[in-house]
Amino acid sequence: MNSAHPQTREFRAFLNNIEYARKMILAGRSLAAFQSPVIDIGDFYRAAWVQAVGAIDHWFHEELYRRVAELTAEDSPTMPHQLTKFELPLVKVEEVRRGTTTLADAVSEHVRAKWSNAALQNPRKISEALKLVSEEDIWAKAAAKLNEWNHGRTSMSAQTLKQQYNTITERRNKIAHDADLLDGDLKRRRPISDAEATDAIDWIERIALAIAHVLG
Repeated sequence: MNSAHPQTREFRAFLNNIEYARKMILAGRSLAAFQSPVIDIGDFYRAAWVQAVGAIDHWFHEELYRRVAELTAEDSPTMPHQLTKFELPLVKVEEVRRGTTTLADAVSEHVRAKWSNAALQNPRKISEALKLVSEEDIWAKAAAKLNEWNHGRTSMSAQTLKQQYNTITERRNKIAHDADLLDGDLKRRRPISDAEATDAIDWIERIALAIAHVLG
């Protein structure tokens, strides 16, 4: 993939988090030879998987807040439609009217309050959040960007890219909420390999990079 990484603080933090996930996989591989009955090596790979999904979720939030702050500070006529329609509570409107806060700060704070507790691990939610900062069809353009980087060897669409992302986040939820147990089983867990976890992390990084390029 010949695309440069965005040099924003937010994206650098994302890459650091992804690197941490990769180190968990390396730790699992290095311990795999010891075959300890105490340690389930798969747990390193599960932890890496959860870390990678957490990394992109965090990046979506930070990217949203930064871009909202920049757009509202500019007061640009090209502001995305959803941001122009964003509703402020009366208490914030009153603060702006009294001059105790700027409109840009009031909007930024309220966007943060609204989205801080929302998990951005669902393509529909991600689209909804990013509509505040971009008019682009995020998933379709990201899929096209990935196809371009793969020199046409792939033909991903918005739908197939969303499915890929959903597959990764659904496994993350099984790990985080159900200890990755097989359905209806209280002891046996789904098998997981370092290759599967690495593939999930690679996809997370690719998807974030493609969306970052679409956002510009």
